Amino acid sequence: MLWRRNLFAPLAALALALTASAGAGTAAAATDGPVVAAAPAASAADGFGAPGPYATAVEVGAITTLYYPRDIADSDRRHPVIVWGNGTGGVPLVYRDLMLHWASQGFVVAAANTPMSNLGISMRAGIDMLTGRNADPGSIFFDRVDLEHIGASGHSQGGAAAIVVGSDPRIDTILPIQPGPLANINAVRVPALLLAGQKDSIVFPALVKAFYNAADHIPALYGEVRGADHFTVVGDPGPFAAPTTAWFRAHLMGDRTARAQFFGPGCGICTDTATWSDVRRNSLALNVPAATP
Repeated sequence: MLWRRNLFAPLAALALALTASAGAGTAAAATDGPVVAAAPAASAADGFGAPGPYATAVEVGAITTLYYPRDIADSDRRHPVIVWGNGTGGVPLVYRDLMLHWASQGFVVAAANTPMSNLGISMRAGIDMLTGRNADPGSIFFDRVDLEHIGASGHSQGGAAAIVVGSDPRIDTILPIQPGPLANINAVRVPALLLAGQKDSIVFPALVKAFYNAADHIPALYGEVRGADHFTVVGDPGPFAAPTTAWFRAHLMGDRTARAQFFGPGCGICTDTATWSDVRRNSLALNVPAATP
């Protein structure tokens, strides 16, 4: 497909550049043990764009790269899961900053290593792998993974994959970022936040709106990030960090402050014109209360 060919070269080049600059001790090279990332500063309760309270670690496997709270084995709670799909030609390293940001907020991120993620097979494999690790007494993840709360996200082709994986009964919510066209949102049965870039010339906002318009059977929101092009989310995720974190905290952690960013009459993103050039909520989303029952 033309959109795949157009996307492959810049993402591949970016992956190579990031790999060259990453050095030792990052996700650039596979390892059998966890690689520890720098500890982030604690954030305020509503600072969704700021680093969370957890130090983070990275583990690169053959199929899945894990980003997770470093001291998860000693955690006093179970941590929800986000499965991730890369854009065409991309690898998790391209999105490392976003993955580490989510991990610092308390999520276990299972990023598929494949550069062709559309079918969602490797994303589902990440859930399977974490299910096994959670049940293994010898694993640092033993009984520390919240498999009852799993979200799916991804960028471009990986955004389409997040929609594909959204039909899996283990998934609780999806957050496709500038999703490619090869997906059917009619099969999704969970809430969706669909993100577009105002200046995206690869996945035009109209293509993302088409998914939103078709999602009339689920609570769905459309958010168009002001000034963003197709590659704004790679490297430093910038304006994508806060809303994606808030969405997953709302749906996978029951965070009421985060929930109010999207639902109810006070909908935070609905009035944030500095971040958003267009925000839409369908009728089902409008009926979702800001506070959980």
